[in-house]
Amino acid sequence: MIIEPRMRGFICLTAHPEGCAQSVKNQINYVTSKGKINSPKRVLVVGASTGFGLASRITAAFGNDAATIGVFFEKEPAEGKTATPGWYNSAAFEQEAKKAGLYAKSINGDAFSKEIKQQTIDMIKADLGQVDLVVYSLASPVRMHPETGVLHRSSLKPIGQVFSDKTVDFHTGKVSEVSIQPAEQEDIDNTVVVMGGEDWMMWMEAMKAAGVLAEGAQTVAYSYIGPEVTEAVYRKGTIGRAKDHLEATAFEITEKLSDLNGKAYVSVNKALVTQASSAIPVIPLYISLLYKTMKEKGLHEGCIEQMQRLFADRLFNGTEVPVDEKGRIRVDDWEMRVDVQDNVKALWAKADTDTLTEIGDLAGYKNDFLNLFGFGFEGVDYLADTNEMVQIESIK
Repeated sequence: MIIEPRMRGFICLTAHPEGCAQSVKNQINYVTSKGKINSPKRVLVVGASTGFGLASRITAAFGNDAATIGVFFEKEPAEGKTATPGWYNSAAFEQEAKKAGLYAKSINGDAFSKEIKQQTIDMIKADLGQVDLVVYSLASPVRMHPETGVLHRSSLKPIGQVFSDKTVDFHTGKVSEVSIQPAEQEDIDNTVVVMGGEDWMMWMEAMKAAGVLAEGAQTVAYSYIGPEVTEAVYRKGTIGRAKDHLEATAFEITEKLSDLNGKAYVSVNKALVTQASSAIPVIPLYISLLYKTMKEKGLHEGCIEQMQRLFADRLFNGTEVPVDEKGRIRVDDWEMRVDVQDNVKALWAKADTDTLTEIGDLAGYKNDFLNLFGFGFEGVDYLADTNEMVQIESIK
């Protein structure tokens, strides 16, 4: 079939397998171009199919020849209907790993469930014995709690007061005012259950109890802080409460791993175009202005650049891991530079429908959004018939 992007609001309903494969190859090429990283050789990535999770898996495998297991929840293809992009990304990753002689297996299912945790533990025992690094990069709007069976839904809301500011429809470039009603306590609680650190803790406890964490095992989860302009709806909103919980959980996990000399970290990463961030009011406009500023200053990074820098310069730099006053690794340091934020703030004041094409990078935003689904890559013939029925070798 000929596969074209079909949009509905903030999501694309189709994904291009060859485009996703090209995206994976581009990321692999970047990592290999930067040289070897002295990182762990046996790595589990929970949430391994897109974004920072996929980039972490690629960095581990192609930065230091690691054996990797990836866990994700993706929809496989059906005749005449494409899979989700994460499915095609993972299929391509396994193919490239196999070519490079690297162990790579994947598990598709609900990572919040006890069943998938057990399946993963069984695979580690059978194939790797133990793992040295666990990357926790889950991003889901809902979570079925494994103990209670209750389905919790996260929300994107400010706390305490109505939030009003500018946002942009990145499809049309129209800048408008948006207002969001404040969260109820139930909204806050549900968001913490879905996006906080409880499931990360459950993974680490289950793995430790099963004996599949190696001596000195490390784990890292991902967070975001962001600037003043987004904080009411993000860091000081419902999601911020979940991120606070996630960051506090790192210390609890470190305590639980103390007898293994293990350590848990949270890495604060930069703002990037993702399916999730595209749906958050204000964020697309902020990212458009941020991209323009960081590209002009030669500071722009995507997921793979961020993760390669995290592994090489922070987590596995051969010396102590540098952290901030709250114990967090900061690879959002370039985004949060004073000169970058001052410039974005000045542009924000001027941003409207007429000025955005000149002062922002809406074209870069749109391109990155299409890239998430395998579209817009050089070297891919998007007019050619393409086989949508791509399988993941280890999941056959």
